[in-house]
Amino acid sequence: MTEMTRRDHLALLAAGLALGAGPAAAQAVRWSGGTDRPRIAVPANATDCHHHIYDARFPAAPAATLRPPDASVDDYRTLQRRLGLTRNVVVQPSTYGTDNRLLVESLKAFGPSARGVAMLDAGVAPDELRRLDTAGIRGVRFGTRLPGGAPITDLEPVARKIADLGWHIQLVSEGETIVALKEVLERLAVPVVFDHMGHLPEPAGPDHPAFRVIADLIATRGAWVKLTGAYILSKSGPPAYADRGRLARAYVALAPERLVWGSDWPHPTAPAEAKPDDAGLLDLLAEWAPDPAVQAKILVSNPARLYGF
Repeated sequence: MTEMTRRDHLALLAAGLALGAGPAAAQAVRWSGGTDRPRIAVPANATDCHHHIYDARFPAAPAATLRPPDASVDDYRTLQRRLGLTRNVVVQPSTYGTDNRLLVESLKAFGPSARGVAMLDAGVAPDELRRLDTAGIRGVRFGTRLPGGAPITDLEPVARKIADLGWHIQLVSEGETIVALKEVLERLAVPVVFDHMGHLPEPAGPDHPAFRVIADLIATRGAWVKLTGAYILSKSGPPAYADRGRLARAYVALAPERLVWGSDWPHPTAPAEAKPDDAGLLDLLAEWAPDPAVQAKILVSNPARLYGF
C-alpha cells in the first residue's frame, strides 16, 4: 500500500466515524454465523429482547448441564453494531442458576439501554428484589427444559413477590408442559412471557394445544411471546426456518401488540460450527410481519412497554 493510499484510507475511515456510520464492510461476530448486515430496515431504538452473557469467572450452578464458552459484553456490542440495534435484554441462563452476579455486572456495563431477566427462588428477600430492580431487572425466568434454575414449584410464590414491582415471569418450557401448567399460569399475579415461541414442537406448530393456552393467556392475562429461537426446533432448517415461520406468522396474526423479538445470541444450544446467522434471524421478521409498522411494534414500542425503556 502506498503512502497516499494509506492516507486516503485513513481519511475515509475518519469521515465515516465522524458521521457516526458503522463499518462499510461485513463484520464477523463471535458465536454468530454470517457477516452481513440485515436487509430489513431497522428502526431507531430497536431492541434485542433475548440474549445471554457467559463468563468463566463466575461458577456454574452445580446442577447446570449447559456450560458454553465465554461470550462477553464486548462481543455482544459487536453484534449490536452489526445488526443496528441499540437496546438489549440480558437473560439469565440456566448455567448460573439463581446466582445473578454476572447478570447485574453485565447490566452495569451496558448502561441504561439494557434491561435484565433474572432467575430467583422463593426465598428471595424484599431487599434483594429492590436491589435487582435498581440494577435494571424486569422479570424472573423459570424453565423446565434444562436444569440449573429454581424449581417450577417456586413459580407462584416468586410471582407474588414481584407483582408490586411490575415485573413478569418468563417461561422457557415445552408445549406439553405449558398445557399441564395452564391452571397455574392463569393464577399468576403477573403476566407470563413465553420465550422461543413457547417451544411448540414441529410439525404441529400452531396446531399444538399449547398455542390455544398461550392465546387465551394473551387475551385474559396480558401474556407475551418472544419471537426467538427459530433455529432450535426447526426441522426444515436455515436460512428460512419455514416451519417456525408458520408458527411465528400465527402469533403475528393473533396479537402483534404482545410480541417481541430476540437473537438468542450466543446460541448456547447450537454447535460452535453451526451458529445461526443473527442478521438472517432478524431478516425473518420481514417475512413473518411484512408491515413495517408491525415490525416497529415488535422491535421498539412493545419492548419499551414490557421492559420500561
